[in-house]
Amino acid sequence: MPHYEKHIFICTNRREPGNPKGDCCSKGSEAIREAFKKGLHERGLKGRMRANAAGCLDQCENGCSVVVYPDAVWYGHVTEADVEEIVEKHLVRGEPVERLRLYKP
Repeated sequence: MPHYEKHIFICTNRREPGNPKGDCCSKGSEAIREAFKKGLHERGLKGRMRANAAGCLDQCENGCSVVVYPDAVWYGHVTEADVEEIVEKHLVRGEPVERLRLYKP
């Protein structure tokens, strides 16, 4: 059974157009997931860390939402342009990206 040091869950939930809650998919979450997968692969982290599509993370107003476990670091309003910074700072160096963090300790 594979053991991953970290799991990166990216909300890819879809809702009907016009739903007042909105959804992460319409805000680009599928491209964000692909960018995480690419970033992990390029740094040789594939097999140690995994980027997973997730259903609703119940953070619709903060989408695109991403959570990193086992660190329990929640990110909100993530764009594709933010992925490189999250991968480099948080996943490689262990320093969460504070400007995107939803809940601070």
